[in-house]
Amino acid sequence: MFKLPTTATAPFCPSEVRGSVIVRGGLPAWKKLLMYAGPGLLVSAGYMDPGNWATGIEAGARYGHALLCVVLMSSLAAMLLQMLSMKLGIASGRDLARLSRAHYGRRAKLALWLLAELAIVACDLAEVLGCALALHLLFGVSVLSGVVITAASTLIVIGLKGQGFRKLEAIMLALIATIALCFFIELWLTRPDWAAVRDGLVPSWRLATDREAMYLAIGILGATVMPHNLYLHSSVVQTRRVGADDGARREALRFLSLDTIVSLSLAMLVNCAILIVAATAFHGTGYAAVASIEDAYRLLAPVVGTAAAAILFGIALLAAGQSSTFTGTIAGQIIMEGFLDLKMPCWRRHLITRALALLPAFVGVMLLGERSVGTLLVFSQVVLSLQLPFALFPLVQFTGRRDIMGAFVNGPLTKLLGWGLFGAISAANLWLLAQFLF
Repeated sequence: MFKLPTTATAPFCPSEVRGSVIVRGGLPAWKKLLMYAGPGLLVSAGYMDPGNWATGIEAGARYGHALLCVVLMSSLAAMLLQMLSMKLGIASGRDLARLSRAHYGRRAKLALWLLAELAIVACDLAEVLGCALALHLLFGVSVLSGVVITAASTLIVIGLKGQGFRKLEAIMLALIATIALCFFIELWLTRPDWAAVRDGLVPSWRLATDREAMYLAIGILGATVMPHNLYLHSSVVQTRRVGADDGARREALRFLSLDTIVSLSLAMLVNCAILIVAATAFHGTGYAAVASIEDAYRLLAPVVGTAAAAILFGIALLAAGQSSTFTGTIAGQIIMEGFLDLKMPCWRRHLITRALALLPAFVGVMLLGERSVGTLLVFSQVVLSLQLPFALFPLVQFTGRRDIMGAFVNGPLTKLLGWGLFGAISAANLWLLAQFLF
């Protein structure tokens, strides 16, 4: 059985496992790659969360393959930004939240912290609702009961304390492999029109004139380029013990870059698969109005012709919700520690982070009903998109400063791409606000 290389047992909290994975010199390249592999997996799990499912299913059902180009471009943007986040952590030795606390004034860092916490709540809301919905679909429990059961997943995270960070990475690998396998089988069962898939990868300006399509596109953007993942990646790469000289850091960046690209490419393929399955099964077959995960689950079996399609869908949803729950909880710790320099027991930080998501999930389902889960999921992803510029600005600014990055400061092209993404995402968010305010 395949096993990740082991390291010394370490506590689970990111701040307590810095440098716990020792990459020894003289190892063959493939062994070094295995030692460095892992941070990208943790980050990629957040890109396959139930919020991505909600936006992908509605986009595929309503617009066919037309919004595939948005998934592709958002994924490429995410790769660039995660590379910057990873480089920031290795080059500076600090994560994005700690650097923000050190370099901004009191009001600015307080605002950034509150916005980052809002992003965590929006993300956790999607994860809690996704897990609860999966339990409802697979086992027939009510969504409210599923929310309560989901709270128990926090105990699993707490139980990992003392098991080592590599243990968590191995669990994430198993969950992500489950999601990918389920959806690749779904693709085989639905038999997509690959010519239509190819056409969907080409951007169409026609979509820019459709308000609902733009709303979904911005939701896909928020679900793909998650702001909390930028804080997360800059911290978890520091679990690898890297030499202080530029040569050692350059080697670490090469291996970690490969880890990031491979992991996020897998996440991109899964997100494309979600939209393609929805487009093939529902668009043009009389089910274009499908706008929720629950409707998709119930219709997959009769449309595809086998009950296995719905079962695989439910299993993958449960795995997606659970894996992204882990990453959201860790990101919440990193943000709280970095911005506030709080020193509290690890288990308490887990409980606080989870409680911030459980309350709005429970209240939302109680007030709006169980059929509102899809609407809440898409809305949570739009909220994430609105928070993106506030994480992007410090990331692009810090990676462009030589006093922070040293020899690894962004070059002119990287600066141009980084600030270009910041401007494009900010403009899209302003457009969205204008549409709904005026």
